[in-house]
Amino acid sequence: MSTIAPRIPTATYRFQFHKGFTFNQARALIPYLHSLGISDCYASPIFQASPGSTHGYDIVDHTRLNSEIGTELEFVAFVNELKKHNIGLVADFVPNHMGVGEPTNVWWTDVLENGPSSLAATCFDIDWKPLKEELKDKVLLPVLGDHYGRVLEKGELKVSYEEGSFVLNYYQNRYPIDPRTYPLILQSVLTKLPPSQVPAVGVSSTHRLGQDFVAEFESITHQFQNLPLSSSTERKDIEHRAREKEVAKKRLAQLTKENPRVQEAINDVLGQLNGKEGDSKSFDSLDQLIRAQSYRLSFWKVAAEEINYRRFFDVNTLAAIRVELPEVFEAAHQLVWKLIDSGAITGLRIDHPDGLYDPKGYFQNLQKAYARTKKSTLPEDGKGIYLLVEKIVSGDERLPKEWAVHGTTGYEFTNEVLGVFIDKSAESSFSDIYQQFYGKNIDFKDLVYEKKRLVMNILFANDVNVLGQRLNRVKENDRRVRDFTLNALTQAIREVIASFPVYRTYNTKGQEVAQSDRDVIEYSVAEAKKRNPGIDTSPFDFLKDVLLMKFSGNSSSEAKAEHENFVFKFQQCTGPIMAKGLEDTSFYIYNRLAALNEVGGEPNRFGVSVDEFHRINCQRRESHPHTMLATSTHDTKRSEDVRTRIAVLSEMPERWRENVQKWSEINRAHKTDIDGRLAPDANEEYLLYQHLLGVWPTLTSEQTGSALATLSDKDHETLVSRVQEYLLKAIKEAKVNCSWIDPHEGWIQSVRKFVSAIIPRSATSSSDPFLQSFEPFAADIAQAGAINSLAQTVLKLTSPGVPDIYQGNELWDFSLVDPDNRRPVDYDHRQKLLAGLTDDVHPAQLLLHWQDGRIKMFVTTKILKFRRENPRVFESGSYQPLKATGKFAENVVAFVREWADLAVMVIVPRLSTHLGYPPVGNCWSDTALSLEGPGSWKSLFHDKNVGVQTELKISSLLEDFPVAVLVRI
Repeated sequence: MSTIAPRIPTATYRFQFHKGFTFNQARALIPYLHSLGISDCYASPIFQASPGSTHGYDIVDHTRLNSEIGTELEFVAFVNELKKHNIGLVADFVPNHMGVGEPTNVWWTDVLENGPSSLAATCFDIDWKPLKEELKDKVLLPVLGDHYGRVLEKGELKVSYEEGSFVLNYYQNRYPIDPRTYPLILQSVLTKLPPSQVPAVGVSSTHRLGQDFVAEFESITHQFQNLPLSSSTERKDIEHRAREKEVAKKRLAQLTKENPRVQEAINDVLGQLNGKEGDSKSFDSLDQLIRAQSYRLSFWKVAAEEINYRRFFDVNTLAAIRVELPEVFEAAHQLVWKLIDSGAITGLRIDHPDGLYDPKGYFQNLQKAYARTKKSTLPEDGKGIYLLVEKIVSGDERLPKEWAVHGTTGYEFTNEVLGVFIDKSAESSFSDIYQQFYGKNIDFKDLVYEKKRLVMNILFANDVNVLGQRLNRVKENDRRVRDFTLNALTQAIREVIASFPVYRTYNTKGQEVAQSDRDVIEYSVAEAKKRNPGIDTSPFDFLKDVLLMKFSGNSSSEAKAEHENFVFKFQQCTGPIMAKGLEDTSFYIYNRLAALNEVGGEPNRFGVSVDEFHRINCQRRESHPHTMLATSTHDTKRSEDVRTRIAVLSEMPERWRENVQKWSEINRAHKTDIDGRLAPDANEEYLLYQHLLGVWPTLTSEQTGSALATLSDKDHETLVSRVQEYLLKAIKEAKVNCSWIDPHEGWIQSVRKFVSAIIPRSATSSSDPFLQSFEPFAADIAQAGAINSLAQTVLKLTSPGVPDIYQGNELWDFSLVDPDNRRPVDYDHRQKLLAGLTDDVHPAQLLLHWQDGRIKMFVTTKILKFRRENPRVFESGSYQPLKATGKFAENVVAFVREWADLAVMVIVPRLSTHLGYPPVGNCWSDTALSLEGPGSWKSLFHDKNVGVQTELKISSLLEDFPVAVLVRI
């Protein structure tokens, strides 16, 4: 068999599919993507998701395309258009979990109906024997808006009958009734029917059925009654139950269709069963029926303490599936292989691999299945299909080299490239400013530890308790540690997880613990012991030995299996706790410089030096040269252009100190006193001002006065609403003054009022003291932020890796966290602007009118087209940093990419406020780049050649444009 090399994109473009953006709409944009210079479309999940899903990550059926996005024929037309323009399709796939909030998930519905005896019971990661005895052989469903008894006696739970099946309804939610419990209803129905009669000889079959329908009804009732118990896991019982329950349902449906008296009796019984509000006893029979089901309905707030199925983070409607089982792997990937085999899909992006039982094994299985599908052999590195993983690496962590993947989705680059535009020398000043404004000194490391403990208590209490029980069983196999108590072991687990510096480790069965994982485990245990000096730390050492896979000398095979299972479950648990404690809590509290609070980021790492950036690029080129480079995604906390604006603050700490204090004094009157505290508090206000600068509108080069005043009423209302919703989400995620679980309505309304008051419709900067101070500063930030963003774009498009353009970000985009970053994109406007970027457009003119965003599109399309035409220099080319000398040597980032006879030189500014605006020409003074030798270069942005010896003056190179990409000729 032949070996197939993966298709490596030169650049991807991310589309967010949903019912408002379909295959047909995407198909119409493929010529635009091609004109822009894109090689591959990068699609959000296209498989059947929950109705109305705006993101697609709540897949309910992996074997069907999402009907809200389009039909199979429309998908084929979309793919044909891609192929016509030689554009590939990198598809987002979700192997970790499924959406279970809707009855459209047939696997989950079958589990709810049949419990452990469901054909799909092993598909989900359910603990059928949880700590709570009442949940044995049941699934906890924390879906009720109040306590179960109150919901029941309000009449909010009602049973209905539909074509042979009984369903429990809770508003729009529908839950199947176990067919074996149908007799609890049918026996009452039977009492309302006449006695069974034996038909006379010679009577027609129709009349016979009419006479003996009661006997048929009794027979159906017995058939339901004789079904195997829902708790049985014997294969013969599972198959018998699956077959016979459907036969009985069809018989019941037929009988009720042909005999109205049966339907009337059922309706009558259900009317009584569903109870009468105000009469508590009238709900007893319904309560009995609900208690007999394979699920337990509960108040949503109890989920953290009692839920017994693994979820995606703390989202109750996203249940984890077990793709480590071959039958589940095959079932979930059927359509994927079909689409890959047809050439429709050319690459995959794997969502949340840290949730998988064995990520390494999963990636290997994917690549092997790809080879089987293509009837080919894998390359030596085992990477047959282009494969990316949504893996967040922290600090010095590296993607495991043994994974058969091409890289990550690029969050590390997001933070690395931003760091170049942070002035590291301002860290001390910024810490002082933040502490002075907030009135508190926050140690970020301590904050993350505390918030991970918090989320373990309020969101993942049961997950941690279950780990404690599992570890308790492990210690029972070793008499030397048998006396450790359950509480001591659970505390050790909680403290070690809180001290974890990364999302998870990756121990694999039958293999030695990797040194990187060993370092993480030993560090975390040592840190946990340090934070708990007053207790016996020997349980911590036991936990360390268990995580390092040190088996007891006399361990049986069963004991080893239990030990390994604990380790794998522990590894699945640490990631969600890190994500919720770090990204979704600490990132909204530690607001020193919000641009650093990004997915995969380290807010306590204040900037990246030029040398560090070069070193990281060189490492990436060696280890994962085809990894994705992202700057905005559907999950980033703020867009790339908002981030680069906020980064400018690091260049002017004293101006920021003066202004933020002044604004707080001016706006104090708009705050609300709530029980002695002002809403919003100082930390929330500090975050707000940073993001106002990030999204504030700009004047065109022809306009003067207030940028806010130029907005239409609708645009002004939209701006206020967007800022309000962002700040409220940030406040709830911070979990300080209110949260998603415990919203503080008074606080929420006060924050809304404050935002509305400081962004007034009627005022102008000349009449409003806040705007009078804020708008000039915002204009300076926007101007410098645009230079940052332009430089960031060039670095992304030329650094080692595959650059991704998030939908719409080829122009300026000032979106905040979701759902703000998923608003509709104006592609008509973008297509018109791209068509207008003809060869006679001079870059200097674009700089003059930078506000319209064409300058960013110009740079983007020029580089993307060059990449597509010359892929090897970016896929495999060398990376050589260039040394700068002169007055502003620290304000330039420059390097050369070279492959064979082709060389590309890249030069961009950083910390440009030190240079002045615009950072072109003589403002660079004597700053120069040192080259290895003489040569001639052609500008990618200008129609001009540059001849150099061994030194290149920045002032002549960036004569009228702030960035440069040169090609050696």
